[in-house]
Amino acid sequence: MSTLTQPQMKGIHVDMVNAPAFQEPYERVSIGDGAVSIELQRYRPSTKHAMSVERLLTNVLRLYQDVHDDDRTEQLYSTTTTLLTHLSNPLNITVLTSQLLNAPAIWERGDGMRACYRVISIFNSAATHVRKKELEAAKLSEQAKHKQPPQPLPLQTHPALSRASQGPPPGSTGSQAGPPPVPQAPRTGGGLSCDDWVSAVLKGADDKSSRWQHLLVFCGVLLGMTSQKDPRNRHGLSYSMRNTVEQAIVTAVNLALRPNEQPHGQHREPEPPAPPGPIALALTYAFPLLSKSSRLALDCDAIVPVALNGMTGADGLQDGLFLCTIDGDLKQSGNHFTWQESSPSALLLRQLEQKPLVNGLGPLSKVVGFAIEHARDANVVLQAQNDLLTFTQRLLHEWEASKLSEIEISEEEVFLTQETLQGPWVALWTLLRKVMYGSVAVLQTIVARSLLDPRMRNDTMAPVVASKTLKALRYLYFISSRNGSDAFQVYTFTYLTSVDNLARYSDACAAFLRDTKPLNPGTIPPHPLHRTLDLFYLNVAEHLPLKLTPEDCDSLIVQPAMAYLTHHSTPLSPRMLELFEAAHSAVLSVLSCPHNAPVTVKLAPFYAEALFSAFPTYISPRQFRLAFKTLMQILSPPYPISSTHPQLAETLLEMVRFRIGVASKVPLPPPETHVQSATPELPVSEQSTLVMTLIDSLPFLHLRIFEDWLTLAAHAVNQIEDVAMREAAKRRFWEILVSGEMDVERSAIGVAWWGTKGGRQAVLYGSQGGLPDVPMMSGAIQNNMDRAKL
Repeated sequence: MSTLTQPQMKGIHVDMVNAPAFQEPYERVSIGDGAVSIELQRYRPSTKHAMSVERLLTNVLRLYQDVHDDDRTEQLYSTTTTLLTHLSNPLNITVLTSQLLNAPAIWERGDGMRACYRVISIFNSAATHVRKKELEAAKLSEQAKHKQPPQPLPLQTHPALSRASQGPPPGSTGSQAGPPPVPQAPRTGGGLSCDDWVSAVLKGADDKSSRWQHLLVFCGVLLGMTSQKDPRNRHGLSYSMRNTVEQAIVTAVNLALRPNEQPHGQHREPEPPAPPGPIALALTYAFPLLSKSSRLALDCDAIVPVALNGMTGADGLQDGLFLCTIDGDLKQSGNHFTWQESSPSALLLRQLEQKPLVNGLGPLSKVVGFAIEHARDANVVLQAQNDLLTFTQRLLHEWEASKLSEIEISEEEVFLTQETLQGPWVALWTLLRKVMYGSVAVLQTIVARSLLDPRMRNDTMAPVVASKTLKALRYLYFISSRNGSDAFQVYTFTYLTSVDNLARYSDACAAFLRDTKPLNPGTIPPHPLHRTLDLFYLNVAEHLPLKLTPEDCDSLIVQPAMAYLTHHSTPLSPRMLELFEAAHSAVLSVLSCPHNAPVTVKLAPFYAEALFSAFPTYISPRQFRLAFKTLMQILSPPYPISSTHPQLAETLLEMVRFRIGVASKVPLPPPETHVQSATPELPVSEQSTLVMTLIDSLPFLHLRIFEDWLTLAAHAVNQIEDVAMREAAKRRFWEILVSGEMDVERSAIGVAWWGTKGGRQAVLYGSQGGLPDVPMMSGAIQNNMDRAKL
């Protein structure tokens, strides 16, 4: 306090020796004629003391010089807020702000981010109170202006009234003439206007404190002076003062991040590097309130690493290390695991969730995204991607080391107790989803910039950015694949754009698949997490075979996928069904590439056999029909394999026709779906599905065998015994002929077959055309006029 000179303390007297001891928090504040009387309550409620605001200020400034316990520090925070709102001398407010930013009682306790958050809260509360009182005073003043005094009756019987109506007599002061003055609304609090109060606070951010501490004060002031219902409402401050506060925030951020740079005309001793947490915290709250011009004035190159460190570092998500504390609190009883709500790891999880930077992870990710979008140096953006990639990789490794990762999603209710499922388990996945949303939001801005920045979209950097983005999404896939958590637009854009960019480069595609392919491609991994990673691998690999060589397609896509197409010993679960579908899609994508004809010739029969063995247990009728239809399309013209191996397509059709006679005729259970269909699906059996598959393949057959297979398909339709299923197959047959699915040549053959070659009778009435099986003369007239004609 020796640094406080008398001019700085104008209006108060600070006596460090004879100042009374600090009292407990006050209960009431009485305001009158500028004097504030605060009644304090000690631990004995019967003892009360009165203290003026000036003496309370003296006491607080003295207490700033020592470190206190938690209770006394909380009282100090509360009293500081009260003083900021009730001091009437701007110089006192300036002194209080300056001393607060240097107080050992605040900054030497080791509270870290908690102290930063409390400083923002102090000035936010104080500014809110000042703004509220000014609005109330303005409202009372406006009401008083509209309240008219009573008008006298128009009596003219007395000469004095007549003279009064004509004005004051000559020589009079006029004090007794006219209506009484408009009463002014009383001012409450310190009596300062918002602009004067803010100006006094800003002056307290002097050279005795650090720039990042100034930022906390400015952030709290801007928050308190902004309407929470309408952030664009500037009623709290004048336009110029609002711009001053925003400019102060921008200057504090830029100078805190680059301490060696000083404003023109100012000389200040170099500061140590600013901690990233407080800057990230202040930007999280202040950034949404800044104008567009103020945002653009921020030093985004310096903000990117600091804000990202605040997001993933010790003040934020702790580099994912919170996952490694869970195993020590898991208690196993038989096949059940219990994770108690009162365990240290569950408590740590709740504390982490309450951290300001974790609780505000969404707004903070927007700050990081804005800084990435407007950073001048592309290397800053690339380094941010590397840092985020490292964080997501560490998060995956910590989860893999946990026992909880060994539990399949569908088996959680079997192995986890209800206490665990309803308590820490929900909190854990809520936090992990928040981590995933924030990370993907940052990745989205990196991908978006890579499409526009010439330094990132060239042939050298584009595949690198795409590959790293997909790897980061892979590390987060144990979160995003859970209960459809990846079904949002930002994730879809990031994923598909990265896949499209990667698919342009052959070497990058092969390198990515080699880096991420399963450790044992020929087997299904027993660990649920590894199967989840395989699912991501197959989903990405589906998009890449067009740029890969046939050898790479076989080793990097077909072999890993075949493990899930041939091994049916693994228990069926929703995740396994997803893997089967992804494996089928990946293999079909390889077969669909014309340059993979050598692979297709060897793989097509084997894949068809895998389809038959998987249906109907592992794949639905719709999936079976689509997969076989795609396979037939690949083996038919104009694909080159149809000329080199013309018998392959017909061989596969013979396999289908043979199975129709021995297939089950029992209706299959309807597939489980989360989407409610407007029209209920008709029942199907294994036999009717095979018939439908045969009909679906007709438009792709070679012309020389097309008519023969029309007849064979018509005979197969009438092998269905169930009437409803048979009628559905007839409608599908007719749809193939008239819907335009066939080209002109095949349509002409189909019309001729239907009309003149017995096709109509074969489809509608069976192999005998619906005629009785009795001997008759050729050309005999039959009594079948009652039959319907198409």
